Amino acid sequence: MIANTSLQVSGERFSVVYRIAGDQDDARRRSEHICIEQTIEFPAELIADDDIRGHVMGQLESFTPLGETLHEAEISYAYEVTASTLPQMINVIFGNISLQPGVCVHRLKLPDSFTANFKGPRFGRTGLRDLCDEPKGPLFCSALKPMGLSSKALADQAYAFARGGIHFIKDDHGISDQQFAPFRERIPLCVEAIEKANRETGMNCKYVPTINSPANLFFEDARWAKEQGAGGLLVLPGICGFDAMRCLADDDALALPILGHPSLLGSYVASPDSGYSHSVLFGQLMRLAGADTSIYPNFGGRFSFSREACLSIVEGVNSEMGDIKPIFPSPGGGMNFHNVPDMIASYGEDVMFLVGGALHRGDAGIEENCRKLRELAASELPASLH
Repeated sequence: MIANTSLQVSGERFSVVYRIAGDQDDARRRSEHICIEQTIEFPAELIADDDIRGHVMGQLESFTPLGETLHEAEISYAYEVTASTLPQMINVIFGNISLQPGVCVHRLKLPDSFTANFKGPRFGRTGLRDLCDEPKGPLFCSALKPMGLSSKALADQAYAFARGGIHFIKDDHGISDQQFAPFRERIPLCVEAIEKANRETGMNCKYVPTINSPANLFFEDARWAKEQGAGGLLVLPGICGFDAMRCLADDDALALPILGHPSLLGSYVASPDSGYSHSVLFGQLMRLAGADTSIYPNFGGRFSFSREACLSIVEGVNSEMGDIKPIFPSPGGGMNFHNVPDMIASYGEDVMFLVGGALHRGDAGIEENCRKLRELAASELPASLH
């Protein structure tokens, strides 16, 4: 038996709503196990009736059947067990328990006293509108591709996108520092091309390079991109880590919009019974980690996300989280002109369209296709937003 322990704790707690597969007895047993596994990871019977049991251990706040083989458990955790850091918070939410099947992080319930410790997105939805001078209507994003083009060819493509009115022109997430278009060669050329287009159109389009560098170069490359005039950073938190993205977002010397990309995150939402809900992963966690835009595969594209899942992401990027700003959902992954009416109907004006290959099709060329995309989206909006 561990001796009685007295701790100084605030009493502030946050909650995680888990969905747990299994019959009622098994799901309840597993809920009680999560309380221990995600905190003390120690035989509970060896803990006295003290502050470790009363505060440090997770507390099962509610247990609700959703069906014969699915149950919802709300478990609260003391703020202190997160060490006031995002990595430890994620560890508490879903560390060891992620190794067990049939447990899904469905929703985070974060009081203002908890979210006050995170800066979240620097710009958020309103800030991106201000940067682009677009107070209403959707924003537009596209990707430079395919991999294998030269830096000059990608810069020419960036110029055409900017001439056509695409607000954020990002590297494709797979373009990093390959010999075809090296990082330190590509970025100045793309910045110059977009700045030229902006002078000609009066717009304020941004070039957003991919920061998918080795860990020892990650922050150096981000700062160098800023020095060259990059207007944002595309970050892959599934690869570099959510807290690495947070560091970029929090860096006042950078002060650039962050576009969060879903690469490697798919396995977290592939099973309805395990991992994270779409709303938590692409909504709440992206915001806590500082993304101003959350990119994800849209329904009707080349990936398997459902309409329901995509709309739950919208809920996550907009949900009440204290001073953490709402951000833009950016659905992509095989989007084309035919998807636009349904996307406007589903998302409204607060969306960043991510359209790639479709803007290269046909004889009109990239610049004219971009204009047609914007016109089509505008025609689907209510008259009050035109």
